[in-house]
Amino acid sequence: MELQRLQVQALEARERILGSEHPHTLTSRNDLADTYSKMGKWSDAERLQVQVLEARERILGTEHPHTLFSRNHLAKTSSKMGRWPEAEQLQVQVLEAMEQLLGEEHPHTITSRNDLANTYSNMGKWPDAERLQVQVLEGRERILGNEHPHTLISRHDMANTYLKQLQVHVLEIRERILGFEHPETLNTRNDLAWTYSNMGKWQDAE
Repeated sequence: MELQRLQVQALEARERILGSEHPHTLTSRNDLADTYSKMGKWSDAERLQVQVLEARERILGTEHPHTLFSRNHLAKTSSKMGRWPEAEQLQVQVLEAMEQLLGEEHPHTITSRNDLANTYSNMGKWPDAERLQVQVLEGRERILGNEHPHTLISRHDMANTYLKQLQVHVLEIRERILGFEHPETLNTRNDLAWTYSNMGKWQDAE
């Protein structure tokens, strides 16, 4: 991929000329990590994101906005890799810092709250997910309006959480009462897999 090749060259040049922890070098490393993430190269993205996060924590401090964004990027990668507890831990740290630094209803804070809600939903922590999704939806309705794209996404996320919770509940009951290979159990399992697939959770869908 041409973009990846150019970013690798830029990173190597900046490391050689500016040093491994210069702000421009860290930006290049972060950009390459984003490209790896978009390509599905999660391990490569994670490796670079850890380097950027550790450097920014050391140089800028743990609650600098650039550090928080780096921590959030790493959390998203952990989430993509299905490592929900790691993602949750990082996202809780980001949300608490954002609330303190920017306020409860700053767009970055609301986005962080939404990311954590999605992680809770992926982990099956339905009450926690629902609580945060309600906060996100109400905040976006109040600030952006009922028909803003971000508000509609929040409403859609809540619907997915309710749907997934219901399907998991029905599947567990049918497995227990009807058995794992009963046609209705298989239909429910297929519906849940379709829900996961539509949400981009390919590992769970499989």
